[in-house]
Amino acid sequence: MTNAGKDALVSLIDKNEGQFLEFKSIWDRSTLTPRKRDPREVASDVAGTLDAMANADGGTVLLGVEDYKDITGVDYSEDVINNFSSISQRHFRHPVSVRFERILFNTKLVLKFDVDASPVPIQLVDGRYLFRIGEHDIPYPAEDIAKLKNAKIKAFYEREFVYGATVADLDDTLIKDFLSRIGENREGVDVLHRPYRLIDFQNGSVRVTRMALLLFGKDSLKWHPRCDIDFMKYEGTKRKTGAELNIIKRIRIQAPLIELVDKAFQTIKAHIKERVILHDLFFREKFEYPTFAWQEALINAIAHRDYSLEGISIEVEMFDDRLEIKSPGKLPEPVSISRLLKREPTHFSRNPLLVRVFTDLGYMREKGEGIPRIFDEMEKNYLQPPELKEDAFSFCVILKNIPIYDQETQRWLENYRKYPLNMRQRQALAYAYAHGMRLSIQVYRKLCKVDRDLAYQEMRELLRLGIVRPIRKKRTRSYVLVDLKAKKLIREDLLDLAKIIERKGYIRNEDARKIFRCSRPTAIRKLKELIKEGFLEQEGKKGRGVKYRPTSAFTKATEMTH
Repeated sequence: MTNAGKDALVSLIDKNEGQFLEFKSIWDRSTLTPRKRDPREVASDVAGTLDAMANADGGTVLLGVEDYKDITGVDYSEDVINNFSSISQRHFRHPVSVRFERILFNTKLVLKFDVDASPVPIQLVDGRYLFRIGEHDIPYPAEDIAKLKNAKIKAFYEREFVYGATVADLDDTLIKDFLSRIGENREGVDVLHRPYRLIDFQNGSVRVTRMALLLFGKDSLKWHPRCDIDFMKYEGTKRKTGAELNIIKRIRIQAPLIELVDKAFQTIKAHIKERVILHDLFFREKFEYPTFAWQEALINAIAHRDYSLEGISIEVEMFDDRLEIKSPGKLPEPVSISRLLKREPTHFSRNPLLVRVFTDLGYMREKGEGIPRIFDEMEKNYLQPPELKEDAFSFCVILKNIPIYDQETQRWLENYRKYPLNMRQRQALAYAYAHGMRLSIQVYRKLCKVDRDLAYQEMRELLRLGIVRPIRKKRTRSYVLVDLKAKKLIREDLLDLAKIIERKGYIRNEDARKIFRCSRPTAIRKLKELIKEGFLEQEGKKGRGVKYRPTSAFTKATEMTH
């Protein structure tokens, strides 16, 4: 075992599970007494995640590492361990190139599996196709397989090796800065080779991919003439030409992709206005576009553009009333505007090598949630939802800066900011505020343009949260808003815990891990915070016997849900 393998293992364990990384244990800890899992079950589990990763962006599975990052090792016979090395031949319909490595770390054996993004969809022997979205391996709909095959064929422009390019064409300073930012101590060549696959070796020579040159090239424009952003600021709300040309600022933002994001942020931010608004009796500044919304749209444009369209730049156009961010290339199938508008968790990377770099730098969050979060941010700031447009050569996100409600209504809606409400529910509350604090199912349906069942469902949620109450107790369809001045806002995390406590009378660490979707140490930290705030009391000192019981403060904070 080489030190390089151990160093790579330490570097991976420092990261969190997600799109490109999965920890798996050979132990079943669902009962008080852990038991060793059947090797066949473990192999099938590992194969499923490798299949999902191959159908997405590639990734790494570490067997012998717990979810909370403890190395517990692989304690099977030598014959069983050897069988893991041939996992791709036994679990896939067609053999998949899976790199298998044994790593001995402080007497504990860890098995490392690496798989690249596949140019064709990969199927398991049981007939399933899985797809990786964040930390989850999701069965893929059969009707989308053909679309995925077509998209995969188009997704490998970034992986092409460029004839005549060498490591000398890469900027060593940029690579060292990248290694520092991700906490890597290995040599740059080793890291770019594994896990990023930006370079490869053949017959003793180094081959360089297009994406390595676009990310770290000394002269990135030499390898792609329009690998930049064209920023244009207009006077007014329309594009004019000729004698009426109304462009008041035009900047071509050029840099290697590793620097382009931050450079674009700085350039565009300088042109986004701040508005002075009255909030809580104080005047405060607020940007005309939520920072997360426009920056996320820009990151998506850089990460997911079609770089094979070499004659087009990313275009950012700023008008008095809107910001348009246009990325070369249509949405990669099976992603579609209709799915994005429904806020489905949809993930497919046209440029998986680039996405992995951006994810490790913290620019992206892995889970295909960028567009849904843009919608959320616009709603939270009482702005119109983003418009999504697509033509034959581009995809465009349009953010408008005109508020939906006046400032008085916005200030009143701030009372509900901590509640998990969607835009329709906020819209209904704003209507009630202007109409005597009353609301009916009929008005909700007409106002929000939803059917009867959805109107009842969302109104029941407002009732459960204690935001409205029935005007009459039996068979009523009319409601009045509750006076929040006399009530404390409900915390969403306490509501989730309350469901388990109502059933069991207490919660354990594993319950908190499921609710918060986090590792064991993080769950412990969150539970300690709730103890400090007076909501929980700890029973027991250490280990699996520890229970957390509710206090009277917890009961008070959640009583309005009953």
